Parts: sequence; structure tokens; C-alpha cells
Amino acid sequence: MMAATAIATVLLAACTGGGASGGGSGEQAAAGEPQTVSVTLSDFTIEPATIPVPAGAPLLFELENAGETPHTFAIVVGSQTLESAVIEAGAADELSVPALDPGTYQAHCTVPGHLDLGMTAIVIAGEDAAGDAGASGGSDGSAMDMGPSMTAEQMAQMHQAGVEAFPAETEGTGNEVLKPEVVDGVKVFTLWATQVDWEVSPGVMKPGMAYNGQIPGPQLLVNLGDRVRIVLQNQMDQPTALHLHGMTVPNGADGVPYITQDPVMPGGSWPYEFTVQDPPGMYVYHSHFNSTEQVGSGLYGAIIVEPDRGRWPYPGVRLDARDGSIAYTAPSPVDVESTLFLGDGPLGFVLNGKSFPATQPIVADRGDWVLIHMANDGGMLHPMHLHGYHFEVVAQDGFPLREPYLADTLVVAPGQRFDVLVHVVHPGAWAFHCHILPHVEGPQGMFGMVTALVVE
Repeated sequence: MMAATAIATVLLAACTGGGASGGGSGEQAAAGEPQTVSVTLSDFTIEPATIPVPAGAPLLFELENAGETPHTFAIVVGSQTLESAVIEAGAADELSVPALDPGTYQAHCTVPGHLDLGMTAIVIAGEDAAGDAGASGGSDGSAMDMGPSMTAEQMAQMHQAGVEAFPAETEGTGNEVLKPEVVDGVKVFTLWATQVDWEVSPGVMKPGMAYNGQIPGPQLLVNLGDRVRIVLQNQMDQPTALHLHGMTVPNGADGVPYITQDPVMPGGSWPYEFTVQDPPGMYVYHSHFNSTEQVGSGLYGAIIVEPDRGRWPYPGVRLDARDGSIAYTAPSPVDVESTLFLGDGPLGFVLNGKSFPATQPIVADRGDWVLIHMANDGGMLHPMHLHGYHFEVVAQDGFPLREPYLADTLVVAPGQRFDVLVHVVHPGAWAFHCHILPHVEGPQGMFGMVTALVVE
């Protein structure tokens, strides 16, 4: 694995050609009265979309809510989020912000779900911005609207800053392997459901729900024929339950409240016991109570049925470019294995619970075979696209395909799972993202469901 700084350097070389941008909170005290900046909030935009302000001077944001729902206005400054009170429809408020260093800063509404709907803006602090503070710029504030107040240089600077930050460090990681306790030959996994504050991207905290403090929850590794017991401990303030998605289990272990069990109340627990009968591949466990909120907030994780002797049975797919014919090659040893959950609920557009630039790259050496387990535990379709390569789609919903196929963009529906192979032969950083563009990119650069395959 390469260091984070090296990954950012490779990705920046692949995507940009300029220098770094500034950022951070103002270090020098600014004298005089604060500069007044007018901002209008509506459903679901911030106007202007690009807000020029003077650097080195305190700021007073005059906020008006012209929408029909409550909103807030927040600015991310380093590790801090400076936030207004909730502003009711038709009301107004103010937010005082200390002097900013020259640079660019994200602004957004912190009401759950509003950031996902594109309610963002960019604050650009510059020495020449004093005369422009408070200008509306005439922007309609839509996610894809550049806004006449954002120059080409500013757009490039924002995009570059995000790429340079990748992979940005945030608190909390998911998909960590959980080792079972073996009791009388039974593999016992204990999952603790809790409510957490989850850092989705640098400085952006959202209310989440987690198994064992992780989003996604810990990865459970099992083998065909294993006797398994998963013990769910509910430490949340609402009921929950656990469903083993795609796995063959007894009816009593299906995890559907009032059909196969009572819900697990706060402070309670419930065991799910079964024998693994399914072929090697990726399966999912997730909440089946208030699942729109609970799964969307992070209550999901992977169960991997491992192959016999650790060798995945998936053949390679070889394309003859002369006539388009496909031939299958003998299975190759997998060098890099990665699990990728797609999400779009209360946490926003996320990969493994994180939004770019806090997503983690897949790193491999030239010549490696990379196996990616992909699962969509969100509520939307996500067409996943990898630059520079074609997916070799070898399994769907845990079942090996008799005729694997090549795909440039693979649509993953809610609840669906795919295993894909990639034989990495072209070095460099290759973008890997959802191809519904509002899920990944705006005038301020990339966000959301973007990561990279880095081939060293």
C-alpha cells in the first residue's frame, strides 16, 4: 500500500496540472467592523452559489430563508463547522465568522438530507473580494450551475483542492474483519448496534447508526458448512432487527419483526443461528426495522463466504479485439480483494460510508488480479464505472455466473450484489465512480461516490 500523500500525488498527476490552493482559518486578528454578506436560503439552494468574501476580515452573514422548510447555513473551516441556528421558513438570522485565510471553503445546509439535494455553496476568501461581498451573482443555485460569480480559475482551484486532499483522513473506518469466538464448534459474532456521530468527509459530521462503531459494519468471514451464530445487541434508543440478505437461513433467523421474531428493543439482544449453505461470494446483513433510516444511516455490513483453500473459482474473460469474441481463462489467484458498499441515504452519497475526498482508494501492483465485491444498500440505482478498464463480471447476488461478461458501466440496483474482477496492467490512478453525475461532481469539483483504483 502506498502512503496517502503518494496516492494524492499520483491522482493529481492524472487529473490536474496546477498547484495547490489555500485554505484554513484566519491566523491574524482583523480590526474594524465585520464585512456584511447577504445569503438567501431556499428549497434546496443557497444563493449565491459562489460567495466571494474578503480574506483577513471578520464576516457577518445575513441569512434569509425564502423557502418553505427550515434551513441552516454552515461553513467548514478546517476541522470546525461554524453553523447558524435553524432558521424557520420566512425568517432571518445572522452568523458571525472570524477572519478567514485566503482560500475556498464549503458552505451547506446541515438539516438532514438537504446537503444530498445539492444545498451547497462555495465561500471564496480573497484579498480582492471586499467589493464583491454580498453580490448575488444571479445564480439559481442548482447543483450543476456554475454561477457567473465563479471564475474558471476558481472552479479549477476547487476541483484541484479536492483531488489533492484524496484520500482525506476522517474519523472512523468500516469493513474491518471481526474475528469470531468459537463456542462448541459454533462461530459466534457479536454485533452492537449504536447511534454515532459519523464523519462523512473532512469536517462534515452526520448522525449515523453503526455496528461495532463502524460504517459499514464489520466484515464477517465464514466458510461453507460453518455453524454460525450472530448475536445482535441493541444499544440504540429505537427497536431494530437483523436480516441476512441473500443467505439461506431458517425462517426463525430471517429477522423480520412480527413475522419471524419480535423486534429487538433498546437494551435487548437476539441470536441468529444458521449453517452456511451458500456458495462462495458476498452476502449482506442489515437492519430490517425502520430500515429506510437505519440502513441508510449505516446499519449494514458484509458476510463473505470464503472459497475452498482460499482460491476464488472465477475465470478470467479474454476479449479478441479483432472479432469481438470472448474466451475464458483458468481462474487466477486473487491478489487484492476489496468490498465496496454504495449508499445514498441520510449519510449522503457515500462509498463505504464516506464521501470523496474521504473515500479510500483500491491500491494494487501492476499485473495483480483485483476482486471487488460491490453491494448497493441504498435506495437508488448506481451505475458504477471504472476508468481505464472493463469489469469482468463473474458473480451476481452470490452466484457465480456460468458465462462471465465484460462491462464498462455496471448498474447496481438496491439490494443487488456483484463480484467483478479487474486485471490491472496499466499503471496510474484511475477514477472509479457512480455515473449518475449529480452523485459525484459539481462546479466545486468531485464529491460523493468517487474513489480510485491506483495501480503502482
